Amino acid sequence: MRILGIETSCDDTSVAIYDEKIGLIFHSTLNQNKIHSKFNGIVPELAARSHLSQLIFLIKKIFSKYLINMNVTFKKNIFDAIAYTVGPGFSGSLLVGATIAFSLSLSLDIPIIPVNHLEGHLFSVMLNRTNQIFPFLALLVSGANTQLISAYSFGRYTILGKTLDDSVGHVFDYIAKLLGLGYPGGKKLSDLAKYGQSGKYVFPRPMTRHANLDFSFSGLKTHVKNIILNNSDLYQEKCNIAKAFEEAIIDTLLIKCKLAIQKTNFKNFLVCGGVSANDLLRKKLKNLVESNQGKCFFPEKVFCTDNAAMIAYVGFLKYNLGLFSFHKSIKVYPDLLINDNIN
Repeated sequence: MRILGIETSCDDTSVAIYDEKIGLIFHSTLNQNKIHSKFNGIVPELAARSHLSQLIFLIKKIFSKYLINMNVTFKKNIFDAIAYTVGPGFSGSLLVGATIAFSLSLSLDIPIIPVNHLEGHLFSVMLNRTNQIFPFLALLVSGANTQLISAYSFGRYTILGKTLDDSVGHVFDYIAKLLGLGYPGGKKLSDLAKYGQSGKYVFPRPMTRHANLDFSFSGLKTHVKNIILNNSDLYQEKCNIAKAFEEAIIDTLLIKCKLAIQKTNFKNFLVCGGVSANDLLRKKLKNLVESNQGKCFFPEKVFCTDNAAMIAYVGFLKYNLGLFSFHKSIKVYPDLLINDNIN
């Protein structure tokens, strides 16, 4: 069985093939950083237009390379199904991926599988694992999401806590922009923080005195913004601010994760999403989980950000459960939640 995956939820255009026996046999992603860096953020209309041209290019690439490498001829049963991101995300971007997925489904006469982007992130950790790790507690941290999720089995999730305003990824990019690092700047900010001096600045750890598991980062964002605007433009000061900011974010996440572990008593802890590539976050969360006699799991860094490999894999799992169809109408859900039913 082979599943073609398509991901176009935000500003990464990605396609992949997941094979039941071999695993991931093709994966290619194109980002739009050059387009959106001029505007210091993602422009949804430009993202959708770029997806259209990039996805057509990748589909041609995937067919030509796949046919040559696998030594197969073009025929209707080259894939068993097509999985695509149905939400959440930008409506225009989602519609581009969905439309092309439906077109291929009709032309190849194979079923279509809508995949929740957030569920994809959860299973990005399991792409190269032979066994699944249910039940588990998950921290999903990305450019659009910051959530603590309990997962009991495939398709059974509960949101324990979420951000009430800004996501971690958004705040990282926002502060990086103020520090003159450009967009996207999360990785650059973390690199800059390595040269900072601890204790030069101490920023708030928002909502950590609350007993619930929700997050809030808008106040921290404003506080750090004011510090940046009222300090000199010296390189070392930027390093110090970056370090204090990163420490505040990670400490906040750690405090909430520790509370979630205590409340759920889950031993398996999973971290996913673009921010899960942060080395300091990985190190500290691993230490936290292992100190509570648990196991911590991370996706490979190439699968932390949005990618079609995770969409194809979830599509494969849903296909095995019979969760596919030959849809007559194209639907996307920009505000989809992890526990929403889309089948």
